[in-house]
Amino acid sequence: MQEESPELKKLTEKARGRQQFTYEGQVVYEWEQNLDETHIYIKPPPGVTKQHLDIKLEARHVRVGIKGNPPFLNEDTFGLVDLSESFWMIEDGELHLQLQKAHKGEAWGSALKGHGQLDLFSEREVNKKLMLERFQEEHPGFDFSGATFSGEAPSARSFMGGIHH
Repeated sequence: MQEESPELKKLTEKARGRQQFTYEGQVVYEWEQNLDETHIYIKPPPGVTKQHLDIKLEARHVRVGIKGNPPFLNEDTFGLVDLSESFWMIEDGELHLQLQKAHKGEAWGSALKGHGQLDLFSEREVNKKLMLERFQEEHPGFDFSGATFSGEAPSARSFMGGIHH
């Protein structure tokens, strides 16, 4: 097996980790996903606490703002959200929205619609990551941490009959 170059390894880690949505050169939020959830991370302004926040999570929409002001985010989600398992919290100085995917294993191209689609390389790496998570979940006695795909990974949601909840 050929060893990955340091540059490729760094790109792969970046593609599988937090993605940034920027606007006019500023990071608006970061996001990442796994088989079950999509996570959105926002740095609130200094001094803002949970009591200041006005947050509404809906099955296909997210609104985030400070009470008495227009929302900071008011966007549709990329995929359908299971509200019974979704929540938000302030954690390590970040606002963390945890959105439970209604369709387990579905790869989201972005956290919120219209907020930049994953590039092709990142999309393929996310599919690989989700597929490996699925293999690990279905075969807990095996270690897939060093596993790789020799080509494009299939959809974790539909591969071999799909995910069984």
